[in-house]
Amino acid sequence: MSDRQLKFEVFRFNPNTPEEKPRTDVFEFDEVPRMTLFTALTHIQENLDPSLKFDFVCRAAACGACGIMVNGKPRLACKTRVAELPSSISLMPMPFFRMVGDLSVDTGTWFRSMAERLEGWIHSEEPFDESAEEERMSNAEAEKIYELDRCIECGCCVAACGAAQVNRRYLGPAGMLRMARFAIDPRDGRSDAAVYETVSTDDGVFGCIGLAACDDYCPKDLPIVTQMAYLRRKSASVAWKGS
Repeated sequence: MSDRQLKFEVFRFNPNTPEEKPRTDVFEFDEVPRMTLFTALTHIQENLDPSLKFDFVCRAAACGACGIMVNGKPRLACKTRVAELPSSISLMPMPFFRMVGDLSVDTGTWFRSMAERLEGWIHSEEPFDESAEEERMSNAEAEKIYELDRCIECGCCVAACGAAQVNRRYLGPAGMLRMARFAIDPRDGRSDAAVYETVSTDDGVFGCIGLAACDDYCPKDLPIVTQMAYLRRKSASVAWKGS
């Protein structure tokens, strides 16, 4: 049994009542074995303050809903064990995204907008035939696509990204990863020029300022920096061939 007493400083603000200024509330209680930030927040909501707002769905680091800033770093509440942290813990909402209230932010609207800007889906000129056999690809191709498809759209990479904080139109590390995923998909009918025209701007790969915080704080350890470097090289290659 742990004998630590935990002190949580939790950001509080309701954007629907702007006359109330943002504040932090302090909650203190004893640590219990295997406690995660999700279970700690649930304890606060169920026993100390039922008005606390935070997001969760799966509790298994699969949905990406519970991203928050923990002592200034973006992390998933359900994946972060309190034992890994000091006894004094600061919890803030992730920056960049629209605030819903307290620790809850709206990541879904931004991710949908990003996907629409990138046209992040398979492009094909062929009419859909529901009776046709599924298109085949090699295991190696499928594994490469699957690796980039593991993004759970939690927003931690965007919250950690310095470029995103100063450029609201920046497509973000998650956007670059999404584009890299379709760039290697043999079923996608877009030309290299069409793909890289979308991302080879200051709002895309050339807007990155190279801090690599996205790579540091991705809870799925996705190869974000590697894929952004790939997109930069391909963008330069396409531009050189077209000149």
